[in-house]
Amino acid sequence: MDIVLITTIVATLFVVIGVAEPLAARLRMPYSALLAVIGILVSVTAIFFMRTDLTDALNPVAEVILGFPIRSNVFLYVFLPTLLFQATLGMNLRRMLDDWVPILVLAVVAVVVATLFVGYALSWATTLPLAACLLIGAIVSTTDPSAVVSIFRSISAPRRVARIIEGESLLNDAAAIALFGLFMGFVMLGVPDPTLADALAQFPLLIAGGVLVGWVVARIAIWVMAAFPQFELAQISISVALPYLVYIGAEQSIGASGVIAVVAAGLTLNLAGPGRLLPQAWINLRELWDVLAHWAGALIFILAAFLIPRFLADVRVHDFLLVGVVILAAITARAVILFVLMPILHKFRLSPKVERPYRTAILWGGLRGAVTLALALAVTESFRVPNDIQRVVGILATGFTLFTLLVQGTTLRRVIRWLGLEDLSPIDEALSRQVVAVALQTVREDVARTTENYELTHDIVRSEAKQFGDRLEEAVKLAEDNADILERDRVTLGLIALAGHERDTILDRVRDRTISARMAEQVLSDADRLIEGARSGGRSGYQRAARRSVSYGHGFRVAGFLHNRLSISAPLANMTADRFELLLSQRLVLRDLDAFIGGRIRRIHGRRLADLLAELLSRRIETVETALEGLRLQYPGYAEELERRFIRRTALRLEEREYTAMREDGLIGSEVFTKLMGQTATRRAAAEGRPRLDVAFQRIELVRQFPLFVDLDEAALKRLARALQTRYANAGDVIMRRDTPARSVFFIASGAAEMETAGQSWRLGRGEMFGQMAILTNKARRTEVRAIAPSTLLVLDEMRFRRLLGRSPAIQEAVRASASRRGIPFSDLE
Repeated sequence: MDIVLITTIVATLFVVIGVAEPLAARLRMPYSALLAVIGILVSVTAIFFMRTDLTDALNPVAEVILGFPIRSNVFLYVFLPTLLFQATLGMNLRRMLDDWVPILVLAVVAVVVATLFVGYALSWATTLPLAACLLIGAIVSTTDPSAVVSIFRSISAPRRVARIIEGESLLNDAAAIALFGLFMGFVMLGVPDPTLADALAQFPLLIAGGVLVGWVVARIAIWVMAAFPQFELAQISISVALPYLVYIGAEQSIGASGVIAVVAAGLTLNLAGPGRLLPQAWINLRELWDVLAHWAGALIFILAAFLIPRFLADVRVHDFLLVGVVILAAITARAVILFVLMPILHKFRLSPKVERPYRTAILWGGLRGAVTLALALAVTESFRVPNDIQRVVGILATGFTLFTLLVQGTTLRRVIRWLGLEDLSPIDEALSRQVVAVALQTVREDVARTTENYELTHDIVRSEAKQFGDRLEEAVKLAEDNADILERDRVTLGLIALAGHERDTILDRVRDRTISARMAEQVLSDADRLIEGARSGGRSGYQRAARRSVSYGHGFRVAGFLHNRLSISAPLANMTADRFELLLSQRLVLRDLDAFIGGRIRRIHGRRLADLLAELLSRRIETVETALEGLRLQYPGYAEELERRFIRRTALRLEEREYTAMREDGLIGSEVFTKLMGQTATRRAAAEGRPRLDVAFQRIELVRQFPLFVDLDEAALKRLARALQTRYANAGDVIMRRDTPARSVFFIASGAAEMETAGQSWRLGRGEMFGQMAILTNKARRTEVRAIAPSTLLVLDEMRFRRLLGRSPAIQEAVRASASRRGIPFSDLE
């Protein structure tokens, strides 16, 4: 085959890719559908020129197109790892974890349900063996929701809905290909009617093996990349090799799922990469993968579309009926998931509410594409699959794909318009007016500075300023005097604006490296939760998201268990250090928001709303300060080390800025500038390292600071520190319930709790204890204790507490004082 001609065709394909995207936007149709149409037209045109007698001049080109080396292995080993790996790198995993239940339902359960629906429907309509029917079901069950996601973004659909569909697009390919490999094995082995037990028996190796290979190889790659932080191109090169190594390694070495291995490797790099690589290197790595995935996605659609005329060459009338069966079964299966299972999940608070119009759009937007055609091609290429099964698989997969692309894809925009999803809600309309007012105010300030710098003619400036001022006044008036929204919606608008500015502030702090790359994703995720909480729940939703940003998660409880029961301290130390840095970052950002409230919010929404937002912000700052102070008390000295690190990094940033300014002013040349920046980069790399937190040592220091333990000697303090267990509680968590057996005594290391008994309540703070009275009176607890702030508690079991009481006068005095407050004679206590 002529290499020059092949190179020309490949270059032409890239031209087509470049032209197709703006053309698809102009035609208002999905990009993937347009690429498929182009591929089909190219293939049909090549066939036409090969069979016509009109001209022979284009026959060489047609021969190259029809003989282009398109094999299933090219799709599965070259394009698919690229698409999956980039999807995992582009995900906000922390936000995805908020919606892991609906994502898994759409990505895994929906694939299994679609496979079963299509498989059994075909088994009733044809004489094919059940294994072959289920194989077809697995092939057509994977969706390409990129079209509906892009449309949802353009119409300002709820972010959580778009994120759920994005999560589905990542995982459903893995689930469908895993099922495909399973049933393909049954078909090639001649197992006509596999049982569910047969299928499930193969899954542990496919899934667990793929996860293990992906995680191990990714950790090795991250370790190698972190070893040379200054060589950015070398790091990016290793990242390019990673998905292909894990895919081939999983498939060829242990027979596991290469797709699962690629997903696991991408997720591992996504989680660990920002903390191990320099911020700019991580940004450049992701940008390169965005480009690679764009090319791979476009090429796989065009090349797969070349195959469609080949698949349909043998079509018969009866096949159209079977295609109709596949269409009905697949749509019915997806409708069951969206309209039956998703509302059930929402009822049990396992999923956000997805309005019916959006569910309808998701149903109609479940397009199939290149992956379906690639899997069908793999079947038709296998000599171990009977010819009649090859023919049916090719025709049904192609027919169903054409229906989704040419019918659903071309009408998706009209369906969304018919559902009314393109119309802005009153609050979104008000928000758009607010955005215009804020933007125009910023433009006015910038234009004023620009005109001063250029010393323009005063009359011209005044004339233009008057016109612009009139427009700004009108925009502000529209933002203030919107009669279509309620007062609570005005609060919601203010909170959305405040949370949006908080996110912008975080991005500024990340760019100037005041906030580390390790924390960037988490604080941005918290800001996104604030925006979504305000949009969906107003003030209460915003406050819930704010409380969550400083609360102890389930991971802390698991880490505490590992530390207390198994003496594994690393997870607790890392999570505590992350919490320190997160709280310091939040405090830094929150203190920058006062000016925004006093400026733009006050000008647009008035003094009353600005005062309300200022009060909410003040409460958030107080909560962060309380949580930070609790950690300072719990881990003396560590917060000081982190703050020193923050000062060093800030000083380095300012030093780099000064060198850049000197170079721009011509005070230093490029050689001196390069040397100075290199020295600064070395010092910055050292400053990026976070000080180590020794949890065990800090526990002893914490116990030593308790007034209750002041009379214990050093040996007793160490024994007590080993015996105490750590428990974390969020605000509102019940720590001790009424009418439960008394087995432990609690000491408050940080935070605060409220105790309620016999209709009375009082608050306890750091250094105080509770739970001792029920133990000493040998009665069930009559007191309920609830945390009123994120709190860290030290827990001591009954036997050790009694021994401690016997040798500590300070504990005895504390128990006596507690008994006196409740009217219990000390002599009654054992």
